[in-house]
This record gives sequence, C-alpha cells and structure tokens, in this order.
Amino acid sequence: MTLRLAFLGTPDFAVPTLAELLAQGHEIVAVYSQPPRPKGRGLALEKGAVHKFAETAGLEVRTPLSLKGADEQAAFAALDLDAAVVVAYGLLLPKPILDAPRMGCFNLHGSLLPRWRGAAPIQRAVMAGDSETGVMVMRMDEGLDTGPVLMAEKLAIGRQTSGELAARLARLGADLMVRALGGLERGAITAQPQSAEGVSYAKKISKDEARIDWSKSATEIDCLIRGLAPSPGAFTEVKGERLKILFAEPAPGNGAAGEMIGDDLTIACGTGALRLLKLQRAGGKAMAADELLKGFALPRGTRFS
Repeated sequence: MTLRLAFLGTPDFAVPTLAELLAQGHEIVAVYSQPPRPKGRGLALEKGAVHKFAETAGLEVRTPLSLKGADEQAAFAALDLDAAVVVAYGLLLPKPILDAPRMGCFNLHGSLLPRWRGAAPIQRAVMAGDSETGVMVMRMDEGLDTGPVLMAEKLAIGRQTSGELAARLARLGADLMVRALGGLERGAITAQPQSAEGVSYAKKISKDEARIDWSKSATEIDCLIRGLAPSPGAFTEVKGERLKILFAEPAPGNGAAGEMIGDDLTIACGTGALRLLKLQRAGGKAMAADELLKGFALPRGTRFS
C-alpha cells in the first residue's frame, strides 16, 4: 500500500532509505534536512546529501533550524501524513511533531539498541571493538533512541572501517525500513520495548579522541583507526607534521611505543605493533604507505608522537 510520508534526514547514510521508499512507490510529500553548512577553504554553503538527492528527485525540501516553533509544527501537521521516516536527521523531534502522523514517526538507527544510543553509533561500535552491530527500525518517542523496536538486522563488523560499515548498514537499513512500514500497515508487526539492560551512549566524536596514543595496545589503536576512518581520521604527528592514519593491520615486532621498527611503516605500540597501510598528509590525498614513503622519508627509528 502506498503511504503518504515525510522523510527527515541529512547525510549520505540516509539517502538509500529515501531512494528505496521512492522506488517502492510511496508518496514523499516533503523532505526535511539540515540547512546547508559552510564547507571547504572558501566556506561556501553546501547542501547535505539528502537535500541534493531530494532536489534531483523533484521533492520539496524544507531546512528549518528547529522544529520547536508553533509555525513549523503546524506546517508539519498540515502535511496530513501516514508516517514520518527519520534517518540521521540531526534534530530532536518535539512531541507535536511525533504525534502528527497517523502511524507515528519511525527512526532507522545504526546500532543494536539499547547499545549505542545517540549521535555516533557506528563509529563507537568499531572503536569499542564490538564483534557485531546492526540496524533497527523503532517507533520514536521523546527519549534519545528509547522507542520500541519494530524490526532489526545484525551484521558482523570484522575489520571494516566505520565508513565501510556505514555503507553496508545504509543499504541493509533501506530494505528494513520498507519492510517494517509494510508490516506495520498490515498489522503484522508489534513494536517491542527495548531492554533495560546493556544501555550505552554513542556521544559525538571529539577532536581529542582522534589523536593516537601509541602507549595503548595495537588492538585498541587499530579499533580507533578503523572507527574514525574515513572521517575525521585518527592522527599522529611525525617530523612536525600531522599525519592521518586511515587503515592499519596488526604486525609482529616490539619496541618503544611510537617507534618505527620496520622500513614498511610498522610502529610499536604499548603492546604489539601496527603496520600502517593507508595514510593522508595534511592537505593531501589518502595514499598507500609505499606511495607516501616515496615523498616523505621516514627511516627506521623515527618516533611518532
């Protein structure tokens, strides 16, 4: 059955769900997205991925700074929605917004709730060394990712970066949301309350967290690197230059923490060692280790701080 929907989302992660809802024939009467933000050296305003996709698809796009005002809430209610779909929108929805659609508001969240409620669930799962994660569709309430769950899908993390994992979860989540809405409309799904146990919060990534502490174990640093790749990127400093590390792998060897113990960019950690495989110099592009070494001499014994 075709549903009358509003879609609320901003980054790349949300685009597959919007595309799948359109492909399934649902009527998207309005798309809400974060306002364009200054970006790059020129600080030109840039639209989010959802905003760009929605305009290409000929959809109405709204970019309010807040949904707390009476006028914005009245405009949302006037859409006469069956449901609203929310994917990484970036604004909390007040009760009048949550209550406006006939079926409710439904969020696609990139974790296995109640673990990693909040802003950065995919990155936090990788950084913590979790073995699996997933996506869940939940009916939204006034809490922070506390609503009852309709459907879920799990996915093994392995050695994926958060960027790779997000892309897979976005595709999985798009299908999940379509199935959840269909099941809900047919009366075939009953939302289940989240467990009161195992609650954790995925706060936004701070700049300080991205600095690599080589006194930590190779396992911890590897999780940090993969969790922050491709953005904002874990970083270290060497020869007075900041260097982003985008991928590494465990390697044999030992030495003082932060010391380069091999000609192939193997760095000793507090426990174990890591071979750096993909790096990015300040203002440059991401490149393989051997390519970087051609233009940036780092002999054995170099110290990374």
